[in-house]
Amino acid sequence: MKNSKFGQLKRGFSKKCPSCGNSPIFLSYIKTFKSCKSCGIKFSNYKSDDGPAYCTIFLVGHILIPLILIVEKKFSPAIIYQMIFWPLLTIILCLWLLPRVKGAFIAAQIFLNDRKS
Repeated sequence: MKNSKFGQLKRGFSKKCPSCGNSPIFLSYIKTFKSCKSCGIKFSNYKSDDGPAYCTIFLVGHILIPLILIVEKKFSPAIIYQMIFWPLLTIILCLWLLPRVKGAFIAAQIFLNDRKS
């Protein structure tokens, strides 16, 4: 099945099968199904290891650090508010992004594997 790279990445980021886009990729939070229920592609052939976690931390850092600096410069809120708000926002962003980034990693591997064949 011919798919564009960005279409597959988008489907992976939305936690759907990168190949067909019909079935979910994850059994639980970040545990993948062994294979797609619709098209049968084996997700167990594609490993993401620590890549999604590294990229998630990288993205969250690049989103939050400028925000922290802007808020500090413009408003200078009390340190107690910052010690509560920024770690909480960091955790929420990381938890929201991690499965999406993992789905995109699997989609990229599927796309690259399809190009080889």
